[in-house]
Amino acid sequence: MTKSFTNFADLASFIAGETGHHGQSSIYEGAFIEHDERAKLSPVDETEQREMPDPEQARAAVEMVMATLFDVFRDTRLEPFASDLAWGFVNSFHVVAKRLSDREDDAAKELGDLARSFDPSEIYASQLEEAQLLCQTLQGCRDAMECMRDHAAEVYRVETGRPYSPTRGSRVSSGVTASMIDARNYLAERARERREQFAPEGPVVAFSGGQVWDDHEMLWRGLDSIKARVPEMILATTAQTKGCDAIAQAWAAARGVKVILFRLDRRLGAKAAFVRNDRLLALKPVEAVICEGSGIQMNLAQKLRQAGVPLHVVKLDQQAPRPAPQRQQRWA
Repeated sequence: MTKSFTNFADLASFIAGETGHHGQSSIYEGAFIEHDERAKLSPVDETEQREMPDPEQARAAVEMVMATLFDVFRDTRLEPFASDLAWGFVNSFHVVAKRLSDREDDAAKELGDLARSFDPSEIYASQLEEAQLLCQTLQGCRDAMECMRDHAAEVYRVETGRPYSPTRGSRVSSGVTASMIDARNYLAERARERREQFAPEGPVVAFSGGQVWDDHEMLWRGLDSIKARVPEMILATTAQTKGCDAIAQAWAAARGVKVILFRLDRRLGAKAAFVRNDRLLALKPVEAVICEGSGIQMNLAQKLRQAGVPLHVVKLDQQAPRPAPQRQQRWA
């Protein structure tokens, strides 16, 4: 039976019903939350009654766009460009999420300024309420945008084998209104969440290796073994885009492990890589994996040993032999 649709929302609803990814669905439901029936999207906009998009339709839309990009180009001369287009789609969510985050930061600063300058008037209470509503609305939009970005990034990883890469409570005193307590609680919770996003807390496992490596399964098995011992691990890598680091980052994306990328600070010149090693060591890793590479890896391994960090050194010759290339048989 052929189905026809008059609008995109109906199509997305149909796909959502047919594909029902329960894991992703629960993530979307958690991200597409309306903190308030009202919404305020900018300081100059009036408060409006606006709902969030349907989370299942949003999930289906992202799934459909990403899958279609790869399916349409598969086995055609445009197939090599599908990953570039898909990366751009993921990145568009990332860029918009970053803009929302910046606006949210500005709104939070304004809310903080208001919260620190208490005024018992009704005008002040109204301004404070609107500032908090603006901050909450932007936070909800950012959460939704980041959810869609992460979903699209996961499809990108599955299709390409590469990951997409770019304290509560308040002291109540006399003269403090209920709205001010809410604002302070909100700001404290928001600060905690943002700290966790940009400076995740947990046991750090350091990883670095050369740019030439073939046996990705060997590294994945080793990292799986560490994760079994350190379930809440955070992976800190030297952020190279090829070889061992790229393999480790792909593993982290597949396993849902947070990654801290220590990129080179080119302004430091020849000592940049060694300074990066020191910064990575400053995280006090609980375990480390160093794959044979260059003198940079040797330097990091030496410093890790001196610091008493449990260290796994993986040599190039420990890799499984590369399979012999298949010769194509010609038919007469």
